[in-house]
Parts: sequence; C-alpha cells; structure tokens
Amino acid sequence: MNHTPNRSGHDGPRFTSADYMKFIIPSLIGILFFIVPIPSGDGFTIPVAFLSNWLIDLIGDFVPTIAVIMMGISVVGSLIAYAVKPVFILERPHLNTLFNVTPFWFVMRVIGFIAGVMTLLVIGPEAITSEFTGGLLLYDLIPILFATFLFAGMLLPLLLNFGLLEFVGTMLIKVMRPLFRLPGRASLDALASWVGDATIGILLTTRQYEEGYYTKREASIIATTFSVVSITFTIVILSYMELDAYFPHYYGTIILSGIVAALIMPRIYPLSRKPDTAYEKTELKPEEPVPANVPMRVWALRQALLKSKSSKGAGATFKDGFQNVLDMWLGILPVVMAVGTIALVIAEHTSLFTILGKPFEPILMLLQVPEAEAAAQTMVVGFADMFLPAVLGSGIESELTRFVIACVSVTQLIFMSEVGGLLLGSKLPISFFDLVLIFLLRTIITLPIIVGIAHLIF
Repeated sequence: MNHTPNRSGHDGPRFTSADYMKFIIPSLIGILFFIVPIPSGDGFTIPVAFLSNWLIDLIGDFVPTIAVIMMGISVVGSLIAYAVKPVFILERPHLNTLFNVTPFWFVMRVIGFIAGVMTLLVIGPEAITSEFTGGLLLYDLIPILFATFLFAGMLLPLLLNFGLLEFVGTMLIKVMRPLFRLPGRASLDALASWVGDATIGILLTTRQYEEGYYTKREASIIATTFSVVSITFTIVILSYMELDAYFPHYYGTIILSGIVAALIMPRIYPLSRKPDTAYEKTELKPEEPVPANVPMRVWALRQALLKSKSSKGAGATFKDGFQNVLDMWLGILPVVMAVGTIALVIAEHTSLFTILGKPFEPILMLLQVPEAEAAAQTMVVGFADMFLPAVLGSGIESELTRFVIACVSVTQLIFMSEVGGLLLGSKLPISFFDLVLIFLLRTIITLPIIVGIAHLIF
C-alpha cells in the first residue's frame, strides 16, 4: 500500500473520483461534528456536545440507572472472563480486551460499581452518596460522559478511518515535531480537545495509540498537554466566579499559558522519559517522510487517499463506532466513578488538600496575589475535580485572585473526576504518580504567567 512516487511526484497509485469523495465527504462530516463551533444557548459548542446535551435533556433522568447497569455488566463480564474463560470471549479480540483485564482494573471496576449502586439507591455512608461526592459524579458527570461516549464513539471513525488525520498530519509535520515533539497528526487531536472537549481529545488519542500511530511518549504528551475542557465549561467557571465580563482576557490567558506549558512539558520528566515504543498489542506506524521533490500538499493528499481507499464500507465503520462506545461505557465509566468518588470524598471530608496547598501560600504572596491563604488550597484541590477551585474560591473578594483561580483550574488539565479517571482507565502508559507530578508541574509553570497577566488586567 505504501507506494513511493518518483522525483516528479507522478508515479504511484491512481485515484478515482470515488476515492476522492470517500476521503472528502466523511472527513468534512467529521470536522463538522467534532471541531466546527456552532451557536448554542450558552454561547458556542460543537455538534457532538450539542447532541450529547440533547440526549441528556431527553433521557437524563434514566442515565444514572443505565450507567450503573453498564458498570455491573463490566464487572460480571470481567468476572466471567477471569473465572470461566469462555471461548466466545477469549477468541474475540474485542471482547477479550474489554473484559479480560488485570486484577487492579477489575478491583477498580468493582469499586466503581459499588459506589454507583450505593449512590443510586442512597444506601451506605453519606460521605459516598452525598451530592458533593458520589452524587456529583453519578448525576452530573456520568450522564455527560455517557452521552458524549455514545456520539463521539460512533462518529470517531469519520476522523480516523478516511484519511483526515493523514492529510492534516502531513501538512503540519514541520510545526508539531519541532515545537511539541509530536507527529503532525497530533494536531487534529489537539484541535479537537481545545475546540471541543477533553474527553473527545483523550478518546481520539487513545484510539490512535492502540492502532499504533503514536508511541507511548507521544500519546502521553498529547493526552496530558492538550486535553483542555470545552469552551462552554470554561464559561460556566467564569460565571460562577462572577467574572463574565473578562471572558476574552480569561480565554486568551488560558491559551497563552497553555501553549507555554505545551512547549515545556514534553521536554521534562515524566513525559520526556516515556519510551518511544508502540502499544504492546500493535506495531508502530511511523509517519512517512515527505520526499524532497514532492510538494507537501501533494504528498498529504496522497497519504489521505491511500487511507480512504483502504477503509471499509459503512457496515464496518458502524461496527467500529459501536465497539468504541462499548469500550467507553463498560471500560471507562466504572473507573471514572471509582477514582472520582475516592478523590471527592478526600476533598470534602479531610483537610488533605488544605495541607497540600500550604506550600503555595508563600508563592502566591511572593507573586502579590491578594488573599493568598484562602487561594492556596484551590491550587491543589483541582486535582480532585476542576470545578472545586471555583466552588472554594467564589467567596474571595479580590477579582484578581478569583481570575487567577479560574485560569489555573483550567490550565492544570488533570482532575481525577474526569480526565484522570479517563486516563487511568485507558490503555495509555500513564500512572497515578505521573498524573500527580504533571498536575503540579503544570501549576508551577502556568501560575506565574497567569498572575502576571492578571496584574495587567486588574
């Protein structure tokens, strides 16, 4: 399939108009659903998020129950795969990967299922079932993930299977590799995260990693460096902080500090030490170098058409999307429930985050941030859930300090109630220790930039 053109670029396979349409039409639909912003009641969103919100409005009351059932299926399926080892699971690669998990991930699925049942039926300790812990996850976050997983999972093949990543990746090789130490195709993952949602970006990255398009290092960098929450959610945070009038300054600050962090993080531990090897169950598919005498756009189109030409029909695409959805519903939802509940219980019922935030107090004072003592704990509590800094910091009088908290909570990126749970539940080579360290490093890198801009604004 890898034909190399001659020096004039005219050798190699011939493509028909049908091949071009097979690349162009699905790719444009994919761009429309995942990347192009559309107006909504809260400002702007992307169609996948719009569809997810529509589904939540339609069946939102039933989603927590459905999600707990999915968690139960995940636990029972894993137990059967481990204890009975039936042929119908072991001989089907997708089912084997989905249910035949390690003991650690089986335990996490069990914890998530138990937490889900307790919260749904309101039985057991209130520390687990309250609206600020298990209730926050099961009734606020899980429905969003459930609906997003459905539409994003079904539509992801439009971005992955018809040549769009090959085209965009080839065009941006000279930008992504020197700046961020990433292949060009990572640009679409990053864009989907920035414009769309962190969940979508992580799902796209995970899928590419499992198919051999990213090394362990590359996948880890993309998932922990570009997985920004949606623009809509940043607006929610700013509104909660009563700083709506500063949105242009706010989002501009997030972009600038986020780019700086993206330039630094891939070059330092732990991301710099991740191996440049493929996922164990696949072979690495490195980017082909662009021949010296072939124009970049010509080579990019050729790579895209080769990919689209090899893609299968609508039935195979639907099957691929449905498998994505099952992976997310059965593999990720229970882990998010488990990790998120544990993190929120610690945040709500212990002084751990207050103690951990103490070292930031002198840093904030040095940076001349008003009410540094009250702001200090918000620097670390975002590790549990990114909305918690806004909850704790909303009572602070200083607009400058509230602005800093709102920006930092977004640029930290890693929070266990969603992104952290997704990453730990995925096949990406990222440990809990990695997440803690990345969270702290991103905070240290972005905080001075954010405070400096805040002093110019206020």
